[in-house]
Amino acid sequence: MTDTLILLDGGTGRELARSGAPFRQPEWSALALIEGPQFVSEVHRRYVNAGADVITTNSYAVVPFHIGEDRFAAQGRELADLAGRLAREVADAAPRKVRVAGSLPPVGGSYRPDLVDLARARPVLEVLVAGLAPYVDHWQAETLSALAEAELVADLVRDKGKPLWLSFTLHDEAPLTEPALRSGESVVAAARLASALGAEALLFNCSQPEAMQVAVRAASAELGEASPIRIGVYANAFPPMAEDAEANSGLSPIRADLTPTGYAAFARAWADEGATILGGCCGIGPEHIAALALLRAVATT
Repeated sequence: MTDTLILLDGGTGRELARSGAPFRQPEWSALALIEGPQFVSEVHRRYVNAGADVITTNSYAVVPFHIGEDRFAAQGRELADLAGRLAREVADAAPRKVRVAGSLPPVGGSYRPDLVDLARARPVLEVLVAGLAPYVDHWQAETLSALAEAELVADLVRDKGKPLWLSFTLHDEAPLTEPALRSGESVVAAARLASALGAEALLFNCSQPEAMQVAVRAASAELGEASPIRIGVYANAFPPMAEDAEANSGLSPIRADLTPTGYAAFARAWADEGATILGGCCGIGPEHIAALALLRAVATT
């Protein structure tokens, strides 16, 4: 690990729930925007205090899937704007430079490439992009299950003048020698697409830590040392998700072995394979990010 390592934040939904914020299904993390935005600001501050260089807008659940078609039509732009503004305020108040990532989620639900509907997703993502645009430093398309989702996001933000980070979720139980997205498309194909779309970073998120190292290795080999594209990882703390799991159906159990120390050990391996962006997804909290910050500090002294 070197001083070029960028630290992301961790999961927002779990941290909101843990902090006592308004939290229930189906609204999930969006409920705090609606009923208790101060909790969102506090979660952002916790991650900044832990050492994160990037905080992510709490816009992942600002989609009809979570807040309903009627509420999205009436309040979607307003809630996206609020998510962006809250993150920007915390970043600007930080004692060091902190960037804001504009979270653009899978509209049909996480982990389900079979639910990808580009025609339905486009108008939803257009609303999120419009609301977040004034506040973000880069776009972060997250938990993408299929390459087509990345192509759609790239098209929507192409004229916004801000970098694009693409983050794919992996098949947790794919053979370790052949890392693949949940759609079955290869990590190599994702790396090629990231390059073709001019992405600034290619990441892997919301998958088992064990699936990440080989994915980073495959992406690094495909992109090559001369590539300007950064590679990153922010894993979740769940057991493997079944292919037919109901998307975003509830809070999954957290693995007992993924303590801050245990997670940092995985992160060190990802960095050794070429990852220069590290953070956490669902179930990974400020204490885990603090452990990554400590690793970075030790490596640079």
